[in-house]
Amino acid sequence: MEKIALLTDSSCDIPKDLLNKFGINVVSLRIIYNDKEYRDGVDITPQEIYSNLDSEIPKTSMPSPSDVLNKFNELKEKGFTHCIAITISSGLSGTYDMFKLIEKEIEDLKISVIDSKILSTGLGHLVLEAAKLVSQNVNFEKIVEILENLRHKTKGFFIVDTLEYLKKGGRISSFSAKIGSLLNIKPVISIDELGKYFMFAKVRGKNQAIQKMLDELKSACENTLVNVGIPHANAELEAIELAKKIKEIKNVKEILINEVSPALSVHSGPGLLGLTFMPVEN
Repeated sequence: MEKIALLTDSSCDIPKDLLNKFGINVVSLRIIYNDKEYRDGVDITPQEIYSNLDSEIPKTSMPSPSDVLNKFNELKEKGFTHCIAITISSGLSGTYDMFKLIEKEIEDLKISVIDSKILSTGLGHLVLEAAKLVSQNVNFEKIVEILENLRHKTKGFFIVDTLEYLKKGGRISSFSAKIGSLLNIKPVISIDELGKYFMFAKVRGKNQAIQKMLDELKSACENTLVNVGIPHANAELEAIELAKKIKEIKNVKEILINEVSPALSVHSGPGLLGLTFMPVEN
């Protein structure tokens, strides 16, 4: 009989109550300052990141390989026969590749490592869907097949107050960052098929940027149910207002609001507002 464990990384932006409810295992990305290293979401909070941005912008890194190896072994010792590991996009982090390497070292635990090609609540949608399928006793191979299909249909859009942090983190070019600072232009950032950031749209002002994200959602859920995520960086009130607008859109099943992990807040800075969505069957 299959006993399936779920593993993801701390960029999934799933609230702790849901992680606990479904028994989802998480390994932490790393946040590296000149004098100290922190585990994402364990040793440091987003607020601590924001308060220190003026003095130092830290680096981020994938989880410790030893943490991942230990977690796989721990799951095996707990009697799990299978593990589905879903990671942040390989276009944004080396986490997926590292998971794949460690997978080869593990015996007596059948592992499938899935590259989400997205991050934040976009990754969270996939992990939570996997958790629901496990709870419904869907078999391992079928869950993997469903997730591989859904990851291509899961979309994410993000607005940031400044592109400076993404530029300094090497996530976008200096040219793109310069465009975003001109004439109150608000870039809407999305993620392409390779799982990398790209400039989806450039509009005048934040309200138009939000409307652009809503238009994409309306188009996506015209004929299908969707689950929606609203990740934010120190912008809870804006996230709540966005949720009110989304509740008026037909075919929206669930809305998840959560602050982005400290590691993601390093690259966004305060003020990020995002919208992710994934189609659901029922």
